[in-house]
Amino acid sequence: MTHTGITVALSKGRIFEETLPLLAAAGIAPSENPESSRKLIIGTNRDDVRLIIVRASDVPTYVQYGAADLGVAGKDVLNEHGGNGLYQPLDLRIATCRMMVAVREGYDYAGQVKQGARIRVATKYVNAAREHFAAKGVHINLIKLYGSMELAPLVGLSDVIVDLVSTGGTLRANGLVAVEHIGDISSRLVVNQAALKLKREAIQPVVDAFAVATRNEALTP
Repeated sequence: MTHTGITVALSKGRIFEETLPLLAAAGIAPSENPESSRKLIIGTNRDDVRLIIVRASDVPTYVQYGAADLGVAGKDVLNEHGGNGLYQPLDLRIATCRMMVAVREGYDYAGQVKQGARIRVATKYVNAAREHFAAKGVHINLIKLYGSMELAPLVGLSDVIVDLVSTGGTLRANGLVAVEHIGDISSRLVVNQAALKLKREAIQPVVDAFAVATRNEALTP
């Protein structure tokens, strides 16, 4: 069944929770909580707006191909996706964290880099890792993992990991330390370029409301 209104792609968890105030600013309230509902398509208080719940890494794909008109995705996800065909009008400044290089305690990262050693890097973020180490002139072997990155250095799979760090608690609990900051990560609003042209009257007010709410939040002490 074709949906003629606006479809917004979101992922469960932190991004969904931190997007709720932005949706409210646009006059949109979900009819159900995706954490307690099994539904993947969630209605809202507006007949012309629905939410679809997808994996965080799939949000850009749904928006790129027009299955969703707009969505919220982390900068980390967009960097891996490439962002083709996506309009990214806003840094929403939500779901913030840092992308870091981390090693097991006692590993001489600085010494290995200085010696020009080839380093084994385990990560889900292969594009970000490749770009970072290439800019430093460090030779690496990339090992792609989909989760539990902290385990890799502990069992000898890799020398280092590249991962997102929020509080650093998971690193500490597993005897790892962050040794290098790659970049700050936050979530972006992404919009399908064709939808923006065809549904501008419906989409632009949502984008504008998000922009105002984000700006006001930034101004709040």
